[in-house]
Amino acid sequence: MSKNYEKETICIQSGWKPKNGEPRVLPIYQSTTFKYDSSEHMGKLFDLEESGYFYTRLQNPTNDCVAAKICELEGGVAAMLTSSGQAATYYAVFNICEAGDHIVLSSTVYGGTHNLITCTMKKMGIECTVVDPDADESEINKAFKENTKCVFAETIANPALVVLDIEKFARLAHSHNVPLIVDNTFATPINCNPFKWGADIITHSTTKYMDGHAISVGGCIVDSGNFDWSKYPEKFPGLCTPDESYHGITYTEKFGKAAYITKATSQLMRDLGSIQSPQNAFLLNVGLETLPLRMERHCYNAQKVAEYLEAHEKVAWVNYPGLKSNKYYELAQKYMPNGSCGVISFGLKGGRKAASDMMDKLELVAIVTHVADSRTSVLHPASHTHRQMNDEQLLEAGVAPDMIRLSVGIENVKDIIADLEQAIDKI
Repeated sequence: MSKNYEKETICIQSGWKPKNGEPRVLPIYQSTTFKYDSSEHMGKLFDLEESGYFYTRLQNPTNDCVAAKICELEGGVAAMLTSSGQAATYYAVFNICEAGDHIVLSSTVYGGTHNLITCTMKKMGIECTVVDPDADESEINKAFKENTKCVFAETIANPALVVLDIEKFARLAHSHNVPLIVDNTFATPINCNPFKWGADIITHSTTKYMDGHAISVGGCIVDSGNFDWSKYPEKFPGLCTPDESYHGITYTEKFGKAAYITKATSQLMRDLGSIQSPQNAFLLNVGLETLPLRMERHCYNAQKVAEYLEAHEKVAWVNYPGLKSNKYYELAQKYMPNGSCGVISFGLKGGRKAASDMMDKLELVAIVTHVADSRTSVLHPASHTHRQMNDEQLLEAGVAPDMIRLSVGIENVKDIIADLEQAIDKI
């Protein structure tokens, strides 16, 4: 589509381009396989000599249309869907890392991401140094090594709500000739476009705001096309040297700016198979159509709830980037001037027990593992999503023992506040 279209229009019109007489709405290509008239044509597909579909584990028309929409929203050159946000994170990193390599990781990332990179990928021989995203550049700079291959962080940390100084991290990564990978799940491309600030690759858990209805799990990787892999062939041999599993193709030479996503699709998806189902991609596309409307409401509601909590005598602290008292307010205004997200974290003066008691008394707001959909929900991270971490790791991740993660939905904000009020009054 035209680069001049606004995001609201892209969310509705981009991706699926029906031809004369074709369905107006994106179809579900619920087929594992695709028929061709000649063996030669099929062979060219397997050799990456022609583009097309031959097996849904690698690519599917429904998936590609949705990936193209997300790619346009982020301002990238290529994108791919995965079966989950975790798969997107893993593929994004593993696409350029192998045994013996090293990653610089923001300490405040989502607990599952932290565990994936510091524990599971460590078993694969990939080391990691965890850094405080709020540290000054000279301190973070010490974490880089000769074998560092990327930096990974979140635009808005889940659940610590740390707002990343994207320009600072991009500057550090590029000074060491490696890309910055940013998880943009909480902000979404509606509120932040990390590529504009120097990020090179973006990941999403599309399960969250993009889907918006808690009905389909998925992930996405978007490449900006701005990082010049071929400039550092010794650092990125997987992209810059022949791939013998594809007849000696060198991705950077054959696919240019699409090299990174092409390799992730034709190599990692081929071998590991974490494809998003066409049915889930279809549901994701339905969610994307209303993403701008929902994000506006999420942010409006969250701001009102955060202000209410900040003024409550039983609330010990509130963390929300939209509050002027918040330490990340200025960064949020810089990178997300139209709003950050609908997630708030806060603590009660009664500590961890008060948090648990209050949550049990909620009536409208549900206790669920999920976050960032249309329904307001609540979670105690130290007991749930981050329970695999010890106390030291929890503190590094910005997760206090009394932290309550409140995901503010799109219900009427008066009803959300009323439910919180009656629950807090009972503790």
